[in-house]
Amino acid sequence: MEAFQFYFPFGWEHIISLDALDHQLFLLALIALYSWRDWKAILILVTAFTVGHSLTLVLSVWDWIRVDSKWVEFFIPLTIVITAARNLFEKSAGPQPLFKSYALALFFGLIHGLGFANTIRMMLASDQQLGWGLLGFNLGLEAGQLVIVSLLLGLTFLITNKMKVTPLIHSYLISSLALGVSIGICYNRFPLKF
Repeated sequence: MEAFQFYFPFGWEHIISLDALDHQLFLLALIALYSWRDWKAILILVTAFTVGHSLTLVLSVWDWIRVDSKWVEFFIPLTIVITAARNLFEKSAGPQPLFKSYALALFFGLIHGLGFANTIRMMLASDQQLGWGLLGFNLGLEAGQLVIVSLLLGLTFLITNKMKVTPLIHSYLISSLALGVSIGICYNRFPLKF
């Protein structure tokens, strides 16, 4: 149980810290089409992302997967570009086709998990309580994501209900912001320099 208590804060900080802007931006793009009414769909989306993230961490700790960190750092903002661009093609705000959205969140979670894989591999590889450590880290990550998502949904509520911005316009604005920032991050992190 000590391993759980030790790794929970690492999962929390992995998503809450200022260094986690790319993960936070991904969550912003992921839920841009949703509101408080869609909390069940959002919970499943965020959990699918965490499951993907967790699978990558397990495979990494067991040393079954390794990807050059330069490419991982490029692929992470690329997931944001794809998610935000996909939002811009939607004709209405609200839950999208569930299977596609959850499958995409799960797949992108696998990619985001690679971003922390090297660090967690070194931390957990010698730990005798691997299962508890991974559980603690992943629950810390999930708790942090739920806090961020709650704050984002609170802002969405204020913008759409108090400022009377339509949900679709709000979604377009948020997705455009996420798209622009993530394209810039992709450009800066592109591993091949010409």
